[in-house]
Formats: sequence, structure tokens, C-alpha cells
Amino acid sequence: MNKPLAISMGEPAGVGPDIALSLYARRAELALPAFCIFGHVEFLKLRAERLGLKLDIVKVAPEEAAAAFGEALPVVDVAGLVPDQPGEISAVSGGVVIRSIEAAVRATLTGGCRALVTAPIHKGALYNVGFRHPGHTEFLAELCANGGTVPLPVMMLAHGGLRAVPVTIHVPIRDVPDLLTKELIVNTIRVVAHDLRNRFGIANPRIGVAGLNPHAGEGGAIGREELEIVGPAVAQLQFEGIGVEGPLPADTLFYPSHWARYDAVVAMYHDQALIPIKTVAFEDAVNVTLGLPIVRTSPDHGTAFDLAGTGRASPASFLAAIRMADAMTAAQ
Repeated sequence: MNKPLAISMGEPAGVGPDIALSLYARRAELALPAFCIFGHVEFLKLRAERLGLKLDIVKVAPEEAAAAFGEALPVVDVAGLVPDQPGEISAVSGGVVIRSIEAAVRATLTGGCRALVTAPIHKGALYNVGFRHPGHTEFLAELCANGGTVPLPVMMLAHGGLRAVPVTIHVPIRDVPDLLTKELIVNTIRVVAHDLRNRFGIANPRIGVAGLNPHAGEGGAIGREELEIVGPAVAQLQFEGIGVEGPLPADTLFYPSHWARYDAVVAMYHDQALIPIKTVAFEDAVNVTLGLPIVRTSPDHGTAFDLAGTGRASPASFLAAIRMADAMTAAQ
């Protein structure tokens, strides 16, 4: 029997726990792989009752989860206080959220689980308990550090064959030009090419690279970043044998038939990459973190406080994240 997937509970005031519970209730219908939730077991029982889900929920160790999955929802219990207050952030639950992520990463790194699927967090709620990272992705990278070396985490949003990657992520737009370097672009695309080969089974990946400026700088008339940073990075990667093209104008690169020419498109900043993928697959895209020693996927949505506890949240992206994590690690 395959090892289970790990699912971190996420923000308890949001829709992450709701969707994980509702998907478990439909496990047979959806032919779901075994998973275990890392979180607060009593809270999950209360949320299931609120949603009208009649579920057996049991505390397990990760190695017991696959055997239990058919009859009861396996939960690796994380101690603490977590009130069932949909849409209302609690000052006491942040520590449980952080510890659930830490425990899920640890179980995946040590082989108890084969991949990690993270439910959405609310960073504002976590900052109150000492969280100091700009985002979920950066926190996961630190947890995966080996001998003090933190891997370069690369965010990819994926839907079918469409994949978009931002080089800079959670930074102000005014800082992007100063943060872009040839080294950062080269290292990011090396990670993308490596994981397309080794995680997605694409032997010779094709990668398109967007320019930073309108019309990819128009030969220096609308900015010089393409000439001085992006272009030299692309040339270096081509010298290394990576199938990369660019810099290309972003306003035409993401036209679906153009986008489909590439196994991934690399953009220079967050919204340049995420607006196109969310436009074509708002409910179905998956957030995949490349560059880590573990497989991590996540639904491409936030906590959606207004839908928490109602049972109306769409499970599509969360389901896609589970299926992608399963597909990427099916041999384990």
C-alpha cells in the first residue's frame, strides 16, 4: 500500500479544513488516494459536525494512516486550542497552524508521507504568534533546509499543460527591477527545468521567458532589463543545454496557443505570472513548489472566510492539488 499524502490543516477560520473534510467524505466516489490531516482532531470533529458530515475521525501516526483511511479519517493530532469559529481569526490557534505545517513537513521529509498538500493559511493571523516569513512557500523552504542550506523555492501555478512561474514572488512591484538579477533568473529556471524532468517526466522541457517591460523592452527603448539581465540569463541557460527562449513580450506570450508551445512560462513578477493562469483556471489551478526535496502542492485559493463553515466552497482546486501530488509520487 502506498504511503499517505500529508495534508496540513491550514487556517481553521477558513475553508481549508471544510474542503479536506468534504473530500474525505467523497473518497470512494472520487477514488482518492490515502491521506492524513495534520491538525487539531477535536476541532476537525466540530467542523465536520457543523458541515453535517457524519465522519469517523481517528488519531493516528503517519505510518498508520493508509490502513485507517478506508474506514475513518486519519488525523495526526497537533495539540493546542482551536475554536470552531468560521470566518473569525483566533489569537490562540496560530501556533497549532504552524506546528501542523512543521509536523507535516517532517513526516514527508522522513518518509512517513510521500507528498505534502497544504491548505491555505492566513499570514496576518500567524504574524501574531511570531511567524516571520513573507509567505507559506518561504516557510516550507526553511523547514526543508539541509545542513543550514535553504533550498531555492520556486512557485509554479499549473493547470493541465499550462504552467506559470514568477521569478520574484511576494515583494512590492516597485522593488522588482532591483531584485531581478541574471543569477536569480538562471537559478530559478534551472530549478524549473530540473523539476519538469524529474517531477513531471518531461524529458526535454521547453521554457518560455517573459520580459519585464512592455514589448520586452523594444530593444532598449522601453527599459534595458531585457538587454542587461534577462537576455544574458537566457543565453547562459541555452549554453547549458536548457531549452529556453526569450525574453518574449508578456502580453502575447500568454495567449493560449502561444503559451501551449512551452512546458512552462517564466515571468518576472508575481502578477505577471498569476493573472494569466487564474484567468483561465481560477478554480482548478494548483500551486506547486519546485526546488524542495519534497513534493508540495496547494490549492490556488485563499482562506475565503466568507464561505467557511457553509459547505459552499468549491473543492476543485484542492482536489486538483491532491491528484497532482498523487501523480507526482505514485511510485512511492
